[in-house]
Amino acid sequence: MKLLPLAIRNVSRTCQRTIVTTAAMGFAGFIMIFYASLMEGLLQASERNAVGMNLGDIQIHAEGYRYDPDLYKRIENAGALVRRLEQEGFHATQRVYGFGLAAAGSASAGVQLRGIDLDHEATVTQIHRHVMEGAWLDETDPRGVVIGRKLARTLGVEPGHEVVIVGQASDGSMANDLYTVRGILKSVGEEIDRAGFFMVVSSFRELMVVPEGAHEIAIMRANRASDLGLATRAIAELAPDLETMNWRQLRPVIARVLDTADASLLFMLLITYVAVAMVVLNAMLMSVFERIHELGVMRAVGVTPWQLMKLVYAETLVQVVTAAAIALATGWPVSLYFETKGIDLSTIASGASFGGVAIDPIWYTHVTVQSVLFPIAVLFLVAAVAVIYPAVKAAVIQPVKAIYHR
Repeated sequence: MKLLPLAIRNVSRTCQRTIVTTAAMGFAGFIMIFYASLMEGLLQASERNAVGMNLGDIQIHAEGYRYDPDLYKRIENAGALVRRLEQEGFHATQRVYGFGLAAAGSASAGVQLRGIDLDHEATVTQIHRHVMEGAWLDETDPRGVVIGRKLARTLGVEPGHEVVIVGQASDGSMANDLYTVRGILKSVGEEIDRAGFFMVVSSFRELMVVPEGAHEIAIMRANRASDLGLATRAIAELAPDLETMNWRQLRPVIARVLDTADASLLFMLLITYVAVAMVVLNAMLMSVFERIHELGVMRAVGVTPWQLMKLVYAETLVQVVTAAAIALATGWPVSLYFETKGIDLSTIASGASFGGVAIDPIWYTHVTVQSVLFPIAVLFLVAAVAVIYPAVKAAVIQPVKAIYHR
């Protein structure tokens, strides 16, 4: 018995039912391909904002600094350690931190001062490309600073405006000076957005009287496909008396979200495809009941129960293959389109964040082999499970009763 030609003929006999069933599966496949691409884009953007904009892959601090960010808890000989890390194939930069009060006009706000080593920071993060207004820091303008977007709104300043900083220097003296806003950052994270105050490292050391040392060394792997755990342990061996942690340890919420992404996608696929499975089950069951007499005759002339099961599966396969083609033909191009154009959610998600990391208000898809093929594979699996009952029903038909069935 030639299953495929017979299956195509049987499917085409009930044209309306076939169109409805195939369209339902195709639409569900399209939605799931697009949803999977959106999730890939969200996760990629979250990791990029967490790692590429601020954290780096790995950070080194003096013991206890993360829990008590004291101006005096510094990494001594930080420059030598940075050079050693670069010799080992890593990109590294040192940072110094302090706290103060920023004032402009009648407005004021507490800020976290961050001294940036411009020569090395660009090798670790991409924050210099994340300026919304104005320009990034420049060594030739030591009084120029870059601040977070929410801080700029709180102070009511724009690029070119002046800001006064007041704080306490490491020698106990009053730290105060006048700076000019060079740039305002896009949303990076809650902490930077509300209190980020970036300045060149030489200006910070002069203001806070911190002539040497660093509070943090941020590191990026040269090959980001390499094992993060191995890189963390290798760096910890280079700095045994310091605290070494990777971004997954520093941002456990983000790490858990990324780790459970595949499970979340599978859960959404199953929820969506359960409805599709009901459609497939109902359509194939109706097809079997409508053809009881025909199936009985086929059994009587020698067709085995196993062959009838294969026939029902072949009919389902014809519809699923057609639906998969529809899903691919629509879902793939649409996902590719939004990979470059993005979905603008700025009116409802501007400044949104999770785990302390900003969510880009322009939501881009990211098309991968998995995001395209995984929903299709699950569609085939769900259809195969849904059609078990109709196939068994056809296989157990008794020829004599079926022939006289009315």
